[in-house]
Amino acid sequence: MFSSRIHSWLAATVLGISATFAVAQATKAPDALIKEVSTDVLDAVKADKSIKQGDVQKVVALVNAKVLPYVNFQRMTASAVGRYWRQATPEQQKRLQEEFKILLVRTYSGALAQVQDQTVEIKPMRGSADEKEVVVKTEIRGRGDPVQLDYRLEQAGGSWKIYDVNVLGVWLVENYRNSFSQEIGANGIDGLIGKLADRNAKAGSAKS
Repeated sequence: MFSSRIHSWLAATVLGISATFAVAQATKAPDALIKEVSTDVLDAVKADKSIKQGDVQKVVALVNAKVLPYVNFQRMTASAVGRYWRQATPEQQKRLQEEFKILLVRTYSGALAQVQDQTVEIKPMRGSADEKEVVVKTEIRGRGDPVQLDYRLEQAGGSWKIYDVNVLGVWLVENYRNSFSQEIGANGIDGLIGKLADRNAKAGSAKS
């Protein structure tokens, strides 16, 4: 798992990008889009004391309303589960998505409290303008060393959606896939669901 410091950059920027996708133009270049919306929402997070203090309910509401509609969450979960995804029943797939969502939201709620004076720098993009999948590379600058943060986006239905994030050279989905695969190999798909549910329940109890 990433350190809490890395989670803070990840959370702030993923939420920042997603939170204003709804009002951004779908035809805008993905790098320009990320620059605009991430900067806007980083500013909003800095100004919101309840999010900075880790208000889980407010973060959950933010993620549900502003993040999930603009992230291909099914693809993200399926990729994290890996080859076992096709073996899961529709009900198991639904439960995996639900628990994975809660896991990420809990991570964000703690990480957002660490946001201070970060800014986002977009790196030059490579590839042609008509590509349907792109990687947008960014650097988060603030106190301490800059942090590499890259995004994989896909264009579907006329809009760009995030389906993976790279922090300091480690892709989020790949990071979870390794641990998920070990758990499924040992205890099956229901074992992974149970482990995620137990972890999320404990995290929820600690916040209450």
